[in-house]
Amino acid sequence: MEKGDPSSSSSPNDQYCAISSPPPSSGHERKAGGWRSIKYILGNESFEKLASMSLIGNITVYLSMQYNLSGVFLVTVVNVWSGFSNVSSLAGAFVSDAYLGKFYTLLCGTIASLLMGIITLTAGINAFRPSHCDPESTIECPKALDWQLGILFTGLGLLSIGAGGIRPCNIAFGADQFDTRTAKGKAQMESFFNWWYFCFTFALILALTAVVYIQTSVSWTLGFAIPTICLFFSISIFLLGRHTYINVTPQGSVFTDILKVIAAAFRKRRRIVGPIETDDNSFYDPPLTAGVSELKLPRTERFKFFDKAAIITNPDELDNEGRPKNEWRLCSVQQVEQLKCLLAVLPVGVSVIGAFMTMDQNNTFGVLQAMQMDRRIGPHFLFPPGWMTIVSMVALSIWIYIYEMIYIPRTKKMTGKEKRLSMRQRIIIGIVMSILAMVVSGIVERQRRSAATKQGTFISPTTIFFLFPQFCLSGLTEAFAAVAIMEFLTMQLSENMRTVAGAIFFLCLSIASYIGSAIVNVIHSITEKTCKSPWLGNHDLNKNKLDYYYFIIAGLATLNLVYFSFFATHYVVSKPERETKDDGFASSHSSHDSEFKRVLDEERGLTIHEHK
Repeated sequence: MEKGDPSSSSSPNDQYCAISSPPPSSGHERKAGGWRSIKYILGNESFEKLASMSLIGNITVYLSMQYNLSGVFLVTVVNVWSGFSNVSSLAGAFVSDAYLGKFYTLLCGTIASLLMGIITLTAGINAFRPSHCDPESTIECPKALDWQLGILFTGLGLLSIGAGGIRPCNIAFGADQFDTRTAKGKAQMESFFNWWYFCFTFALILALTAVVYIQTSVSWTLGFAIPTICLFFSISIFLLGRHTYINVTPQGSVFTDILKVIAAAFRKRRRIVGPIETDDNSFYDPPLTAGVSELKLPRTERFKFFDKAAIITNPDELDNEGRPKNEWRLCSVQQVEQLKCLLAVLPVGVSVIGAFMTMDQNNTFGVLQAMQMDRRIGPHFLFPPGWMTIVSMVALSIWIYIYEMIYIPRTKKMTGKEKRLSMRQRIIIGIVMSILAMVVSGIVERQRRSAATKQGTFISPTTIFFLFPQFCLSGLTEAFAAVAIMEFLTMQLSENMRTVAGAIFFLCLSIASYIGSAIVNVIHSITEKTCKSPWLGNHDLNKNKLDYYYFIIAGLATLNLVYFSFFATHYVVSKPERETKDDGFASSHSSHDSEFKRVLDEERGLTIHEHK
């Protein structure tokens, strides 16, 4: 633990989060669950996603058609609910790591989602909803009563709580079933991610086609009963495999460790921390507990204020066994470095929030546009507005296929080695796609409204196919920016922070939803006072100025591109900066603000996470 101990120090260039792989497993250790467990986990995931996505994909249409919600209030409800569903992932990650473990957190989350049967009741019992209203009528539609909205929001809230338990744990629980300390385990986990993505995509397409069609064109009651039944099957399959799972015992939440580090560093704020080579302080840096698979992190130069939390100011701070008497006054170097890793991802997370915000627009206003366009395909079929999300998913899937099956093999054949787009390049491309998506959305909306105004009808004669480009661009934004940031978080944070990485990803989505909702309300408030007609306040989009709103969002996305290109990009490693280390780990050091960038090698990181 003294400064001279090799385990407690590192060179200034060792600015990365992981330097060595976990020790190889011994023969007496319990074997991982493997594929015997994964089949149950994939079954649970497939039915859960089929249920949740069939509701998420059509919630805007349901609230508009059955609850007569419109304009700013409708967008606010959807954004706040979406944001709460994502931010609850932080609570789910904390409960999983500190108390319940991933198995019980997933089980409780799925049970909470099953209670979405309340929403099925709102569709089946007329008294739970306001009277039906013709959207083309000039008469103001009856508003939902407070108690009716209370029942609806209770159902949506339970779904959000369920999402908080499921989202940060589902992939992490599957990864726990493989022993990644062996070559066989690594290959199995890579295959698991491929099958996870396949099941997710299949469930999503089925939800956004068959179930959404039943909801819109057959019966909302039947359309919501199907997801409820799917959640019942999800729980049943998950429990069938309970004897095959590897359940990692909760080791305590990283969030608690973060608070301890902050508190300890503040108490010792007057201590001076020097460069690693000359610092004469003694740091508490014990070896990791035997059998723990997380990686040992060295002390680094960045965010040096928090190093004070690990300084041993008095031998009496340690008990007879060499452990801290008060963990809120003395923390380990490992705990300090985990906080540093978390802080290092924030600049990139801020820029991705901007990209996510543009994606939210099509889930709300894009669907409302579709509801007031010519949706006829042939003489008898109407294209359901909720199907528009499929366009984004198809664009995402096509790009991944082209990238993995055509681009990479061709470049490998031409150059002799596998060439992939760097993480930095993909995030920049994703942000550019988000700008284009908003610009195209504004142009299409102007054309849609102009055609409807000339004809004097509620439904514009403009075909719904004009919306396809903006939804395709939204899908490409997700394919580049969202996948890259998921990979970035997974590689930047240590393995024991898997649930935290997932929680941060969904927190970014949540913040994007809340910011988008705030912008909508601010614009509505300003234009209501300064313009003859508010830009976003009317139930009839033909009376709004939605195209102006889209152009404002495009302007904000452009500022986001400038921010990322000139600041946040310095926190992302490019492929030429990588230096491969033992067992598939890589590291690099950037001189910008003494920040580090650490990446896994392509076999461990990129190949797996591109398929997520």
